[in-house]
Amino acid sequence: MEKACGLHCTKINNIGVKIGKDVILKNVNIHIHCGELTVIIGRNGAGKSTLLKAILGKIEHTGDITFVDKKDNITKKIKIGYVPQNINVEKHMPTTVYDLFASCITHIPVFLRKDKKIYNEIQEHLKIFGADELIDKSIGDLSGGELQRVLIAIATKPTPNLLILDEPVSGIDRNGIKEFYRIISKLKTEYDMSIILVSHDLDLAKKYADKVILLDKEVIKEGNPEDVFKSLEFKNRFGELG
Repeated sequence: MEKACGLHCTKINNIGVKIGKDVILKNVNIHIHCGELTVIIGRNGAGKSTLLKAILGKIEHTGDITFVDKKDNITKKIKIGYVPQNINVEKHMPTTVYDLFASCITHIPVFLRKDKKIYNEIQEHLKIFGADELIDKSIGDLSGGELQRVLIAIATKPTPNLLILDEPVSGIDRNGIKEFYRIISKLKTEYDMSIILVSHDLDLAKKYADKVILLDKEVIKEGNPEDVFKSLEFKNRFGELG
């Protein structure tokens, strides 16, 4: 995974979503800087999932998403990596980590043969996330934390401009959560990656976010965790955070 130059940002410009006459999102403007973890919070129905779908181009919306390379002063088409909240995995399913990863990055049917070059390439990338020893393990036998590391590894090959994580630590134990945020810190500091994380866990947002976005159909408040959690806008929606 190539290390970034530190001179870029992702701009979410005037995103709006309507379903019939219902306004789901309006005039959402967010700048996501490289090397930062931006956590989006909001009550149920605030539009968090809809915003992710709009960014990923999965639903119709107004506005756009741009990637600005400040070094060359140009705007490029954005490359996005995405880790969903969950994937349907049956226990003891025979598909291995290698099978899943190879199917995502190549057009070669993985059941035909195991390509040694691709195998080594995948294993080397998994090593960044402490998951190289999982390469031959069945997906269904992975713990929640192990699966999360594998999914992040897949989402970052090739290296995206923006990494999106939807409720990434749901169902993961304390050690898994700690390891997850260690990996996120590594991606921020070593690869200068821009990261959006949607979370309902306010304590984790307060602890790990560089920037917090409070969403309620539009951006109600944004800033560092302390400022957002002390704001009247936050207290009106969540009350006091202990």
